[in-house]
Amino acid sequence: MKRFLSTAVLVASFALLAGCPKPPDVKPEAPPETTANTTGADNSGATAEDADAAGPSGELLSKRIVYFDFDRSDIRADSQSVVAAHAAYLAKNPGQKVRLEGHADERGSREYNIGLGERRGQAVRRAMLLQGVAEAQLTTVSYGEERPAVAGSDEQAYAMNRRVEIVYLK
Repeated sequence: MKRFLSTAVLVASFALLAGCPKPPDVKPEAPPETTANTTGADNSGATAEDADAAGPSGELLSKRIVYFDFDRSDIRADSQSVVAAHAAYLAKNPGQKVRLEGHADERGSREYNIGLGERRGQAVRRAMLLQGVAEAQLTTVSYGEERPAVAGSDEQAYAMNRRVEIVYLK
């Protein structure tokens, strides 16, 4: 019953927010640019804007995207080290804040994908909190399917769009 009420409140909130206009000071962000990768490692997903933002550097820390399996919100094994590296950096730098942006591929309803993006963002948040990051350093937002990183309706595009982006705030 409690889960039903939580789901009902979440759906009602999203329905309410869907009719609200965006604040005028919010600048839409472009999806991350992907670059050719000859090392065999994941693309970092860093954009030119990210290069100017305050944030860590280093091999794992330059990767700012956590990918997920279809219809799942648990962090994949290949992304655990990326989350751990960012958590360690944030724990050592308590003044630094990040926004965890949850995304989903286009399959499923808009409402379902907003919820799935939220669950993915919360999964990364919980993992970081367990590794010593302060709650005040983390915010989460879900864009669902609204901001795809890659256009297309094939498995490769879907895989790139099932993600949480770690965005360092100035």
